[in-house]
Amino acid sequence: MHDYEHLQNHLLEIKNLLAKHKLVESLVHKQNLVELQRLLEQLDTDAVARILEAFSADDRQIIWSLVREERKESIRLVMSAQIHTELLADAKHRNRNMMIRVFDLHEGRLRHIPIETKDDLARVKPIWVDLVMPEDEHLAWASDIFGVELPNPHDLTDLETSARFYVAENGDIHLHSDFLLDLKDESRNVAVAFVLSKETLFSVRCKELPVFRLQRLRARAQSGYVSEAKDVLLDLYAAEVEYSANALEDVYTELEEVGRQVFKSQMTDEEAAKILAAIAAEEDLNGRIRRNVLDTRRALSFLMRGKFLSRVQHEDVREILRDIESLDGHTAFLFNKINFQMDATVGFININQNKDIKRLTIISVIFMPLNLLAGVGGMSEYSMMTQSIPWSVSYAGFTIGLIVVGWLTFKGLKFFENRKPKIEMATNQKVR
Repeated sequence: MHDYEHLQNHLLEIKNLLAKHKLVESLVHKQNLVELQRLLEQLDTDAVARILEAFSADDRQIIWSLVREERKESIRLVMSAQIHTELLADAKHRNRNMMIRVFDLHEGRLRHIPIETKDDLARVKPIWVDLVMPEDEHLAWASDIFGVELPNPHDLTDLETSARFYVAENGDIHLHSDFLLDLKDESRNVAVAFVLSKETLFSVRCKELPVFRLQRLRARAQSGYVSEAKDVLLDLYAAEVEYSANALEDVYTELEEVGRQVFKSQMTDEEAAKILAAIAAEEDLNGRIRRNVLDTRRALSFLMRGKFLSRVQHEDVREILRDIESLDGHTAFLFNKINFQMDATVGFININQNKDIKRLTIISVIFMPLNLLAGVGGMSEYSMMTQSIPWSVSYAGFTIGLIVVGWLTFKGLKFFENRKPKIEMATNQKVR
């Protein structure tokens, strides 16, 4: 009875969190999901399975997506066969929709057409076919239906430079470009293959990219945003330049934050190490952006030289190239800024090392006469000289003498150290 009431309490709490999940967005939305995930972590396998069975299909998917992958297998073993089948079917449906996205032009807007089978793909006349992590089966569908040869996305990075932009014997235009993926933890370039075949654009890649998601949203929301497949391609390149510009702004922001730390009066070696790591990360991102815009420029130049574009599209390309030229100047400026901050940080490290060496030098100078006197004190002649004096008194006096000599040596070093800047200041005033 107690377990039943305990489970009912958890069900009520999860229902409240799911209700909040449906009503709020942004930060509160994320906080609710984190709280829901934390609650699921506290429940055992049987409790999670019974909770999944108590909710609707949509709510069940939300809960299931928050369960850690390591726990899912053990939960599947205790859940009902019906729930297990529904979860597998929904996962397969979502993966397939993610692998192949098909769009046609409807009333001046891109319209997404769900594709489940090869027959579904054969019935449409798409303007854009977007394949993300496609299986060989999906590549074969496109090849059979549209007569187009699509590369495997895992082989895109193995292409030679000369094979990145070319026209096939059947007239299809092939372009292989790099697109930036700037995440919080890492930044990387993702290879994307484009094929312009007749009136359809095919894009193949192994990673979802923000640029493609932005293009889909714009073209579906704005009437007349695209009118043919080449417009989609050019808009993707334009969105990539815009995305690179936003990434450069982030680099500016990060370097300003790093700069405030660099220009402090003092810096520890640990702080310098963190700053160097941050500068290195921004330098890597800046280099990727520079490489990206260079690759985009080459692709656009290929399209212009090949005379594949209309007059209006030529003007669009020139506008994109002007944006790229401005980005080149920004990346060059950032490289200089990064080098300056890195040199300044290394300078702080050298200063700290010089301070450590200076301390060791002072210690060595102080102990040099003490070592000499200690050597004299350990000789037999000293014992003979002080044999009429009790050894405790003689060695106590000798120890006091060592302390006095060490103190005088230290004061002498400090005196000359303080006198040196005054001499240099007076010399500079005379020179003026």
